[in-house]
Amino acid sequence: MSGALAEILRDALKRARHAVESTSGESQRGNSLLALAERVRHALAARLVTPNEPVHVSIGNKPSDLGALLGIWQAGAVAVPIHASAAASTIARVQRISRARFLLDGDRLDAIGEEPPPERALLHDAALVIFTSGSTGDPKGVVIGHRRLADKLAVLDRLLNIAPNDVVLSPLQLTFIFGLWVSLLTLMKGGRLILVPKFTADAMVRGLAEATVVAGVPSMFRAVLAYPDVTAPKLRAMLSGGEVLAPALARAMGRLAPAAIHDLYGLTETGSCDFHLGPAGQPHGFGTIGHPTEHVVFRIANDSDAVAAGEAGELQIRTPFGMLGYLDNLALTEASFDGGYFKTGDLARMTADGAVALIGRAKDTISRGGNKIAPLEIDNLLAEHPEIAAALCAGVPDERLGEVIHAVIVTRAGARLDAKTLRDWLLTRTERFKVPDVFHFRDALPSGSSGKADRRAVAQLATPMSNRR
Repeated sequence: MSGALAEILRDALKRARHAVESTSGESQRGNSLLALAERVRHALAARLVTPNEPVHVSIGNKPSDLGALLGIWQAGAVAVPIHASAAASTIARVQRISRARFLLDGDRLDAIGEEPPPERALLHDAALVIFTSGSTGDPKGVVIGHRRLADKLAVLDRLLNIAPNDVVLSPLQLTFIFGLWVSLLTLMKGGRLILVPKFTADAMVRGLAEATVVAGVPSMFRAVLAYPDVTAPKLRAMLSGGEVLAPALARAMGRLAPAAIHDLYGLTETGSCDFHLGPAGQPHGFGTIGHPTEHVVFRIANDSDAVAAGEAGELQIRTPFGMLGYLDNLALTEASFDGGYFKTGDLARMTADGAVALIGRAKDTISRGGNKIAPLEIDNLLAEHPEIAAALCAGVPDERLGEVIHAVIVTRAGARLDAKTLRDWLLTRTERFKVPDVFHFRDALPSGSSGKADRRAVAQLATPMSNRR
């Protein structure tokens, strides 16, 4: 038994012109990954793994991870990617939902459970269960189908034109859909894939010496741009996704190399890359997520009622490439959709030319003294300051005002910015109630395991000894 993604990956490795590489030095040819996959398939068969059974796979962004995924798919099982450095408590929480019996690391198969999991109709034709955290931090198992992701790869192929002579650098973890589709598409097109096991600006800068295409979240690009003497002589395209690409950062990326910038917006639940802002929409389009990709339909609504053009509402997406559902959580699956539209939780408005601009997360909206404030608006404004490299704002509970605004500020090298100067600068550009109450000057934005900036972590800095310089 095999699925569409297994066929794509197996055929790609049979035709591979290049080895899959890692910036750590590991390199695997296509035939060695095919042999690893066959060993995995035999190991799972020997343990009587049943069709559509979830199997945990340890992911360290190594070339061998791709062979392990292929082996699981060739065995007719469903891969549940788990980061190699995940805490035992995290693995246990995921296993309570997945009910997996086995953990695969390369071609080593370890038992982590005793009872075979129950048959679940939702896992038929499933390739992956990708666990994401909700606003409460509880994991949600997003079930991704073989055929749906394979069809999305065909859309991305037409959109991005990855070619056999491309060298694609990816610091994106294979535990996330962005990292998965970048890797699968590169191999499908016969390109050379270079994985970064653990993101550091140094590793990414070294990879840029050879890359023609690089993928990353804005926080990664921001870190690279702060690195001295970055050169990317062969770079032709930069793929950005996972979080909002601020206009100031996009302009800075454009100065790195004369490369096309592709800003891609999408969720794991919707199959990724639902909107695209490509070179044709730039430079004036920065600040929007562009227009929907093939076969994607959207609306901006309050509950089920579409808002008027230019007004703010929740971005809702209908797509044939989305998830099959949340594993063992029918109630959450049903609550996440309205009339076939997935409720993203992102606040947005439509611009005059039909593009979509994000203005924040519905749950992130700050209520300060009765005023509703989208923190993304303040992030983008702060990023326009010539001495600021990055900024991230969030609301923090306050007895008097309900919430106050805290901002994490990362300054550029040599900057001597202080809170008073920054506050005075903001007062000339926005309303007083939108000016942050507290500034935390730090070397980097707080981020989660995927490398994305973590707005929820800003509140953890709100202590009596906060840095208010």
